[in-house]
Amino acid sequence: MRRLNTLFVGQVVHDLPTVASTNEYALTLLSKSNPAEGTAISTGNQTAGRGQIGSQWESEPGKNITLSVIFYPDFLLVKNQFQLNQAVAMAVCDFVKKYLPVSKVSIKWPNDIYVGARKIAGILLQNSLINNQIRSTVAGIGINVNQTVFATNPPNPTSLCLETGENFDLEELRSSLFERLEARFLQLKSGKILPLQQDYLGNLYRFQAPAKFQRSDGEIFEGTITGIDESGRLKMAVQGRETIFDLKEIRFH
Repeated sequence: MRRLNTLFVGQVVHDLPTVASTNEYALTLLSKSNPAEGTAISTGNQTAGRGQIGSQWESEPGKNITLSVIFYPDFLLVKNQFQLNQAVAMAVCDFVKKYLPVSKVSIKWPNDIYVGARKIAGILLQNSLINNQIRSTVAGIGINVNQTVFATNPPNPTSLCLETGENFDLEELRSSLFERLEARFLQLKSGKILPLQQDYLGNLYRFQAPAKFQRSDGEIFEGTITGIDESGRLKMAVQGRETIFDLKEIRFH
């Protein structure tokens, strides 16, 4: 077993043979107790995993990383909660880059991890708020590792195995992920926001490259991603004008 080089992330792990959703399990845990920060819920068989906007996350049993980690980012104001999204997305991006060519790995806004034009990982953050601060966060992470066939044929999946032809030790990878999550969380907690935001933009899929997008009404248009605003909305140049899009207002075409 690999030695875990973290102070708190992954030091407590609930290993479950099967669970509907690691995020839901973590939220229930939070409602009934006070788990230590960094507590992880991990399973080899998640039967009802969720992605952004209620989408499903397919994961073949025993093949991938499916886990959730509990954080207490009470140092963050609610208006700055996207900074936590950036920290977790960068942690997963850092992790994937350890095993694949750096130039191929990127973050598709807001927090999918891509290899080229294919999705290898997804993130779902669920925050509990109190007044104007974040009381707790459950960071759900799904990473395709050894899966090579995707039954539901999600739009464009890939995995570490598909990209490299190798099979990976899931426990070893999980420890590596915990270390990167802790590093990025501590970067955020120490107030090093600008370097984190610069890293996020530097790894953003299609950043500053003209591309086609689709509005919620179906209209397809060309735009160029120019940045992210304070609340995490996408800033884009469209026909020479800056336009801002929320998550449900746009999709990549």
